[in-house]
Amino acid sequence: MVIRGFRVILLLALLAACSHAPSAATPTPTSQPGATPAPSASATAAATATLDPTATPDPHGQYTIAHLRGREYGGGELEIVERVGANSAFTRYLVRYPSEGLMIHGFMNVPQGEALHPVIIALHGYIDPDIYNTFDYTTHYADALASAGYLVLHPNLRGYPPSDSGDDLFRVGMALDVLNLIAILKAAGGRPGALEAADADRIGLWGHSMGGGITTRVITVSADVRAAVLYSAMSGDEARNYQAIGVWSDGERGGDERAVAAEDLARISPIHFLDGITAAVSIHHGLEDELVPVQWSMQTCELLRAAGKDVECHFYPEMPHTFRGKGDKQFIQYTLQFMDRALSAP
Repeated sequence: MVIRGFRVILLLALLAACSHAPSAATPTPTSQPGATPAPSASATAAATATLDPTATPDPHGQYTIAHLRGREYGGGELEIVERVGANSAFTRYLVRYPSEGLMIHGFMNVPQGEALHPVIIALHGYIDPDIYNTFDYTTHYADALASAGYLVLHPNLRGYPPSDSGDDLFRVGMALDVLNLIAILKAAGGRPGALEAADADRIGLWGHSMGGGITTRVITVSADVRAAVLYSAMSGDEARNYQAIGVWSDGERGGDERAVAAEDLARISPIHFLDGITAAVSIHHGLEDELVPVQWSMQTCELLRAAGKDVECHFYPEMPHTFRGKGDKQFIQYTLQFMDRALSAP
């Protein structure tokens, strides 16, 4: 997420209820799982029950984790629109694919060579759509991954031109676009066509800020993802996210989400469903993040460890929301080491 003009007073408001960040580079998280209320028994039951077709329509049912886990994805094909460049390590293409009646655009980096390559879907953070460019700041990371032998798909999330816009309450629409891309990969990877170089059995996700929040939702839904990097990620608690978004945007964004009742938030928020994650997870957050509180990542780390998940957690002294210099190089090194381990054959 990239938001300019952030004021110190907003950060103080966000962090007032949080503990101070530790000084070590990879400390044991200290936030308490209890900091986010567990869903009530009624909310949990509602999240897992089959909806009665004769009952009153559920206005938020389509956004719940239970619904996302129970529906199907895919359909259509990923198409190469144009070859836009190449170097000794990879070739870059503009691509597009259908999702929920929309057309999603982006780019794909395909490593040189004839072997099948593990796939990483890279998800960008929030940028004002009016100034967004397909080759945004995350291209730096996509190129590093492709240079190391990973086929990288970088979608322009819905609402980011030239991708179409559509329903995106709680950014569930963006998650649907990723889940549909995963299904297209599973169907077409390794076969003649645009994805013939993709190893559909080795899929990873990489998400920064907003993209990290979308990644968290996707891995609570899909067992087809083997590895996920959460980089300065938003919380899995949607109440926290949209309270913060309201502050960051001076109340201009997130009003519909803030109006949703607590029992529905419990069914929608991925933080209550981390026990269903099968992917290995690697968490990275700067201790000087001026936007997304580092305590959010610390809590996610603690909850995943408590659930017995495969998780590693790295916290970087002096690093802001988007890393720079030595911290950025170290992050890329850790990311490659993690992906090499988690996506190793078979």
